[in-house]
Amino acid sequence: QVQLVESGGGLVQAGGSLTLSCVASETIFASNPMGWYRQAPGKQRELVARRRGGRDPDYADSVRGRFTISRDNAKNAVYLQMNRLKPEDTAVYYCYARDSGNDYWGQGTQVTVSS
Repeated sequence: QVQLVESGGGLVQAGGSLTLSCVASETIFASNPMGWYRQAPGKQRELVARRRGGRDPDYADSVRGRFTISRDNAKNAVYLQMNRLKPEDTAVYYCYARDSGNDYWGQGTQVTVSS
């Protein structure tokens, strides 16, 4: 059972930056996806960014150009650098990984962007 532990959420003013980190308790093969989803109040969970193997990362249109996902396979970690944050980025952010055909989720970390 893979456990994902997130850190780095918080409160920031619009235009500011935050970096989220997620570390997996076991090795996630580089070819398997790791990434970030978010869920705002009253909305469905949505993909923010994802990395799979050597492919170019996937980004939601709403964050492309502002957020950058990176992955350190040696540390079983994935990061999300969030710049030029907007109030509409306010949500609970969840780390995600797939391994051996199973989907794993972190407990979520709150990101709040004030206007």
